[in-house]
Amino acid sequence: MSAYVILDLTVFDKEKLQEYKNLAPKIIKEYNGKIIVRGGQTNSVEGDWNPQRLVVIEFPDYETANNWWNSDEYRSASELRRKGAHTNVLIVEGT
Repeated sequence: MSAYVILDLTVFDKEKLQEYKNLAPKIIKEYNGKIIVRGGQTNSVEGDWNPQRLVVIEFPDYETANNWWNSDEYRSASELRRKGAHTNVLIVEGT
């Protein structure tokens, strides 16, 4: 059963975020992840959620998504992300 990592980013340092974007895709691929949404236009049709930048990453399963998130490889990249954006993150199991 697939799992999805959903990141809602509010960018405050584009250079730091670019450094993150240069590293993260390779690490995601190493964990058999696939970026299925990165940026793009959004339309908040109900509620107060209006993300500035939304990213959705698909992984083969929930365990792999969590292993990626907690990996040493991703931890160093995520430090760059935190220096460039405030982020809300969910890992959710698909159906």
